[in-house]
Amino acid sequence: MEVEVHKKIPPGGGLGGGSANAAAILRWANYKDEKKAVQLGSDVPFNIRGGRASVSGVGESITYLPYEEKTFTLILPPFGCSTADVYERWDEMGGPKSPNGNDLEPAALDLYPELQKWKEILEGHSKKEARLAGSGSTWFVEGSYPAEGLIVATTTRENF
Repeated sequence: MEVEVHKKIPPGGGLGGGSANAAAILRWANYKDEKKAVQLGSDVPFNIRGGRASVSGVGESITYLPYEEKTFTLILPPFGCSTADVYERWDEMGGPKSPNGNDLEPAALDLYPELQKWKEILEGHSKKEARLAGSGSTWFVEGSYPAEGLIVATTTRENF
């Protein structure tokens, strides 16, 4: 048997693309054990079902939340961030907290200072504070701010 995955999420973007690929195969195989799926990656259990959730621990503790329609504008720099390196740097920095909800942002900016430029581009265009997705490199703001080089995405009801 052969399975082909068409990847649309850029590697190293902090959007869980690798985990989504693994979860897609598990879903295809009708595998639903989220507790065991965490062994493949911390974002895999959530991606098996998808939707909207609060996730804690190493990805194994999931509280699913009701659907909310939202629109986001994203900017994807032409480079990715190593998740392992960002987590290692975060540990070295003493596990800093970030006021914007993503504690990995200080570590990612420390390792990849060029991320700041992309954040400023999105903030300058949207006039909103940009947030880093996962371990980087994608920045996002809530709302629709179309422009060349930006991606506007709206949540869907699938999996809710």
